[in-house]
Amino acid sequence: MRRILLITCLSVIGFNASAQQISKKPLDHTVFDGWQSISDQRISNDGKWILYVIKPQQGDADLVITDSKNTNKIHVPRADTARFSKDGKFAVFQIRPFYKDTRQAKIKKKKQSEFPKDTLGFISLASQAITKIPSVRNFKIAERADVIAYLAAGDTLKKPAAADTSKKAASKTIAPPTHEGAELTVKQLDGKLNRTFKYVTEYQVSKNGKLVAFVVTAPAKQKEAISGLYVFEVDKNTVKTISTGKGTYSNIVFDEASRQIAFTAEKNLEKALVKPFKLYYYNSTQDSARIISAEGFANMPEKWAVSGDGKVYFSKSGAKLYFGTAPIRKPVDTTIVDFEVAKLDIWNYKDDYLQPQQLKNLQKELKRSYLAVIKPEDAESKQIQLGSKAIPEIFVAENKDARYVLGVTDTGARVQSQWEGDTKQQAILIDTKSGNKRLINGSTNARYRISPDGQYVLWFDLAEQQWYSYTIATGSKINLTKSVGTKMGDELNDVPNFAGEYGVAGWTKDDKAVLIYDRYDIWSIDPATGVATNFTNGIGRKNKLIIRYDQTDPEQKFIPSKQPMWLSAQDEETKEWGYFTKNPEGIDPPKKAAWGKMSYGDLTKAKNTALYIYTKSNYQLPPDLYVSADLKNEIKLSDINPQQAEYNWGTAELVSWTTPKGYKSKGILYKPEDFDPNKKYPMIVYFYEKLSEGLYNYLPPAPTPSRLPISFFVSNGYLVFAPDISYQTGHPGASAVEFINSGVESLKKNTWVDGAHIGIQGQSWGGYQVAYLITQTNMYAAAWAGAPVANMTSAYGGIRWESGVNRQFQYEKTQSRIGASLWEKPELYIENSPLFQLPKVQTPVMIMSNDADGAVPWYQGIEMFTGLRRLGKPVWLLQYNGEAHNLVQRQNRKDITIREQQYFDHFLKRAPMPVWMAKGVPAVDKGKDWGFELEK
Repeated sequence: MRRILLITCLSVIGFNASAQQISKKPLDHTVFDGWQSISDQRISNDGKWILYVIKPQQGDADLVITDSKNTNKIHVPRADTARFSKDGKFAVFQIRPFYKDTRQAKIKKKKQSEFPKDTLGFISLASQAITKIPSVRNFKIAERADVIAYLAAGDTLKKPAAADTSKKAASKTIAPPTHEGAELTVKQLDGKLNRTFKYVTEYQVSKNGKLVAFVVTAPAKQKEAISGLYVFEVDKNTVKTISTGKGTYSNIVFDEASRQIAFTAEKNLEKALVKPFKLYYYNSTQDSARIISAEGFANMPEKWAVSGDGKVYFSKSGAKLYFGTAPIRKPVDTTIVDFEVAKLDIWNYKDDYLQPQQLKNLQKELKRSYLAVIKPEDAESKQIQLGSKAIPEIFVAENKDARYVLGVTDTGARVQSQWEGDTKQQAILIDTKSGNKRLINGSTNARYRISPDGQYVLWFDLAEQQWYSYTIATGSKINLTKSVGTKMGDELNDVPNFAGEYGVAGWTKDDKAVLIYDRYDIWSIDPATGVATNFTNGIGRKNKLIIRYDQTDPEQKFIPSKQPMWLSAQDEETKEWGYFTKNPEGIDPPKKAAWGKMSYGDLTKAKNTALYIYTKSNYQLPPDLYVSADLKNEIKLSDINPQQAEYNWGTAELVSWTTPKGYKSKGILYKPEDFDPNKKYPMIVYFYEKLSEGLYNYLPPAPTPSRLPISFFVSNGYLVFAPDISYQTGHPGASAVEFINSGVESLKKNTWVDGAHIGIQGQSWGGYQVAYLITQTNMYAAAWAGAPVANMTSAYGGIRWESGVNRQFQYEKTQSRIGASLWEKPELYIENSPLFQLPKVQTPVMIMSNDADGAVPWYQGIEMFTGLRRLGKPVWLLQYNGEAHNLVQRQNRKDITIREQQYFDHFLKRAPMPVWMAKGVPAVDKGKDWGFELEK
């Protein structure tokens, strides 16, 4: 019935399409699932091979492996998660089950263990022979050797959801249960070695591929295996037991040299209500792993233990081992009879965080750990506790051998976040040798960073709008940007809060210089002296080019001095994109490498040669993958969405106008491909804040989360206008009127705009602006408001349920831009609330407000709907059950896309009204009738 209904719907919604004399057909709702994108692209270390995945929006993916000249292509259906071996001779990947088979398993409500399983595949790129191993859960490949390990599919331990506050979930977090393992296989890709191990639950492969550590959890009724942690030496084909005992083993790590191993484990009784972990350490000189930290050990805080949830890692030299500690949690009281005790949340004005936020973060807090460090090879070494409840956040320099770490805390300033949003933070240096602490900066609105080599602390003081550094060796603090002569905070900031920083490009080797962005350029600054030079020679500000560093190696620790830097750039006026190159040690200005009416994806460099892969696209061209050494002589590797040529697509152009108050603004105007200036076109205006920088973005046709699917509407004969909006504090609604309406009026001067048939659409903040606009003007024929705030006075005190935080900061400091509390400026809350001006509304309006919206309280949509209904205004409300602020479930996205087209087609194209609008769908017909049929 549902299938028949959708087919019927798809046939009727294309009203008037048959009458359009066009050479290409308009997009319809059947095209979405097959529309493709590229993901997971990688280039081998030697640059000879490239892989990428072509994914439809729904259905089976296709892994493509090709040589860098694109002359030898290998297709692996349904494969993804692909990796090259270090030498580029092999590729390893997972092959997913057919989409149709997984879909059937869901329809039949099969258990997860009965679902179709993944297959592991690997290919020799020389012979192109593919080996497939069925029923594999996951795999890991050594970074520096052709060794893989993979775990067979098996039952997995389901972890509590992040927001699960039940007693059962808390119990599982405090005392995690064990689960049986599956078969682990260790294999050399050249076929010289293949070894299997039973009952494995966790495993890790060393970077050099010489060692594989794995955990065995033996079933209770067998005697052939012993629970514990083992190390397999690949070259020797031998296994060594380094720890025994049934329990939970986690955080298995090797040091950089693959000489040392550390892990956390608890070997408590299975039914224990609390299971504290211990930290174990092993190297090749030992017979077995030894415990180096646990409850009661020296320097372990009282009633604390090692955390099984904290991250464990070695410093680069292997001399230091970092790990997490935490208070031992109280056990869940199993004697409590649930129906005999009260269930409530107690809110206290002294709490750091509101109860909803505490509950939202309950699982996170139960797993919270505090960083500690120890010298593992020194048997006399005692752990040094670095983090604490008072200083919960610890930042370790990229050079983890650095003596000091950076502690950051907002203790004592958290309550104010309710209305401030951000909190003031203190920065504290902590000595990893002694644990001694040094306050380096008091409570400041700032985000602190420690330099890669651990010599400096860097921060942007939001109040002063200046960058500062602190030299750890000397204790000196210096203003780095006071002599730069240009603003370092956001010059276009239009929220009632401090302007944010533009960010940091990176550091050079040995912390010699830090590269900091302003609006356009990059500054190279000596963190010790503050001596600053314009690294990009001022060409950014001179030409209004926004220049940013593109880190082509994701594993890069600092900016290399001997390799050219690739700098992406966008022209602030034309919105065109391109790349420059710059010698990090040179004084010459950046050289233009590529430029045009395109947008680029990030460059990825082959590790051992100057060859790059990247995507390139614009509104007309899908983001295909390219390879080049210089971005001039490039080879196109992919050709996704060839079917686009069959459809009436569109164009995107930049438009400019001046508002009534004299402000200059820009926007994007999208036109159908078959645009005829002698015809009149209906237009939909879609807005949020500023969208024009996306002029050259590709917008694939897709079912919408509730925004306007621009390419779909353009293909179906609409103009779409996306104006930029700037805001005046205290008057966000009037600002929307100023910019949006004037932009529309400027376009209406063109004879091809049907001024009587213009609609507006917005989601979230855009939805609010839609709601406000229709109280101020009758110039629009139809409006669509997704998740709007209608009443700022009631929304002000609400909760953002996805995070649990209060909404006050949003009005006083951020997007809603009132700039004062409800009690300081009540008139501004009323002025900007559409609810109080609903009697003036003459425009039909559609509202979407979902009952699981975690950002905007869904009763805001109800207030707006019931108010307009009371006033006898044409209004509809779509409430998707269990759905979020933006629709998540694909079936709901498809549904709203159909309704959005039907709605605008009716009011802007004079199409018949669908039944769901004309008569509604009674609750007794819910789930049986969707009301898509058109009225006759």
